[in-house]
Amino acid sequence: MKNPLIKTVFFTEILKGMALTFRTLFKSPVTRRYPLVKVPALPGFRGLHALAKDNTGRMKCVGCGLCGAYCPSQCIHIYTTEGEDHNKAVERYEVDVLRCIFCGFCVEACPFGAITLSEHYEYANYTRDDFYMTKEKLLANWDKFFEGEKGKRYFKEFWRPMSDDFTGNPEQAMFSKIKRKERT
Repeated sequence: MKNPLIKTVFFTEILKGMALTFRTLFKSPVTRRYPLVKVPALPGFRGLHALAKDNTGRMKCVGCGLCGAYCPSQCIHIYTTEGEDHNKAVERYEVDVLRCIFCGFCVEACPFGAITLSEHYEYANYTRDDFYMTKEKLLANWDKFFEGEKGKRYFKEFWRPMSDDFTGNPEQAMFSKIKRKERT
């Protein structure tokens, strides 16, 4: 260990700190002025909820309730009734955004791809009622944040597994090709 007297007399710690300061003094700052300079969210960011629509413009949700059952914070509430053709119809679909932990389990649990999490993260407000998403608000979010090809690309790129992921390897042993020994 060096002599503490030398460190005290020559101020070596102070000189090391000053050298670091002078090295970074003329570099550009890293901070961004948020309201003026906005950085877009990374692809796959889990933000505000939306209810997906199919190609005809109808809601994809059939009211199975898997998203609400799978949600760890229990913030999704689904109310169904019997429709005119005696099928289950979604009367109300509600998400309490203030309780949500944005884990994405609801998107993974939905077998129909009916619920999504958009890349929208700026939704500050003054009342709690604005954070209680109803079916109409969620459908409007789909129109606002997932227009055109973006909705199709969302499920294809970010939410797996898909049937394409379960293809077999040609070198893998297949049980149908194995010949069995016959008993004698």
